Amino acid sequence: MNLKTYLQETKAELAHVSWPTRKQALIYTVVVIVVSVVTAFYLGAFDYLFQTILGKII
Repeated sequence: MNLKTYLQETKAELAHVSWPTRKQALIYTVVVIVVSVVTAFYLGAFDYLFQTILGKII
């Protein structure tokens, strides 16, 4: 398979892709950011809790 054939087949496959609308992409981006921030706070809280507990034990 040469480069030209590869690019033609890639273009044909991308035509079958169902791309999200601009609004959907924005919503998904906001959801990912919010979930990431919530997860960071959750993990940070547990880290602080375990650090405090270990500090009192040691």
